[in-house]
Amino acid sequence: MSIVCTIFLFLLNASSTISSAFAKPPIARQLSTSETSNSTASCSATGNPIDDCWRCDENWKSNRKNLADCAVGFGRDSVGGRAGEYYTVTDSGDDDPLNPSPGTLRYAATQDQPLWIIFDRDMVIQLKEDIQVSSYKTIDGRGNNVQIAYGPCRHGYFHIVNNIYREWEMYAIGGSANPTIFSQGNVFIASDNQFTKEVTKRESVDGGDEWKEWNWKSEGDEMLNGAFFVPSGNEDSPSYAKTSSMVARPASLLKTTHPSVGVLSCQIDQPC
Repeated sequence: MSIVCTIFLFLLNASSTISSAFAKPPIARQLSTSETSNSTASCSATGNPIDDCWRCDENWKSNRKNLADCAVGFGRDSVGGRAGEYYTVTDSGDDDPLNPSPGTLRYAATQDQPLWIIFDRDMVIQLKEDIQVSSYKTIDGRGNNVQIAYGPCRHGYFHIVNNIYREWEMYAIGGSANPTIFSQGNVFIASDNQFTKEVTKRESVDGGDEWKEWNWKSEGDEMLNGAFFVPSGNEDSPSYAKTSSMVARPASLLKTTHPSVGVLSCQIDQPC
């Protein structure tokens, strides 16, 4: 099954974007930018093809849907919610997953029609369970600091490239329902808690060993302070080719540039 949705979560690929759902533990999935910062980011090439595609546009807020042309990798041909209306998330709650309230992310993500989903303010959304994002959706967190807690990724292909993961509480990379995950060029820094060193977490339907067949691998990642990645499946599976989104830079470079990562300092009507 092909997932025809685009979720711009500003988590992967150095500072910015992924083309399907990917999850991290509580207060860990960083979606966006800050409109309120007084600093002005320089508009120069970053080497990240997604950032370089949109950040020099001073009218990025008005031209949000142009971001659909910036996607790379397996989801590069997805149109997401470009043909739909804007839907603004105003409620950070998730009290009733079976009957979500209008204004919530779950309500917007599960509608039948195409939607380009944005947020009216900074918020932390603590999911009660996974969100089954319907087709033709874009979740665009630019302009606010939006964090989503819980809800591991399910079906699909995920290329996790050039990120720094630090002191996670449950896991850094989680999945269920047999996703293919290729972690490349990331830095994982575990906390001092001996029980939270593992990077990965699987949630299989029956709680058995079926996860051992899922294709998950780590390549060129740096594991610090006892962090470790549990691989599974076929290391040479052709499914990894579907996840490839960009050429990974060496993980060692992240340790020299990490002071500039995180929420982007963007102002309305200025290049980001």
